[in-house]
Amino acid sequence: QVQLVEPGGGLVQLGGPLRLSCAAPGFTFNAYTMNWYRQAPGKERELVASITSTGGNRNYADSVKGRFTISRDNAKNTAYLQMDSLKPEDTAVYFCNANLYRNNYWGQGTQVTVSS
Repeated sequence: QVQLVEPGGGLVQLGGPLRLSCAAPGFTFNAYTMNWYRQAPGKERELVASITSTGGNRNYADSVKGRFTISRDNAKNTAYLQMDSLKPEDTAVYFCNANLYRNNYWGQGTQVTVSS
């Protein structure tokens, strides 16, 4: 059973930074594309950022480009999402996801709340 563990959420002030992490112990982490999704109340889950298995390619939703940075450390089996210049509309539950072909694993989600 693959488990993705996500500490790192919380309450942050408008314009502040926050870093999320996603740890995947005992898992062939370096074979998987890692993604961060988020879901705000009353809205569908949306893809925020993706990074390929070697970290060579990264993609972002338009709403977070220039503010969020996805990264990974394959030696530590961990992915990160650095969020800067946070806005109230970034308030959501954030989920990490590992994807390889039809294999798809999810973290439990972590709440991020941006206060104004």
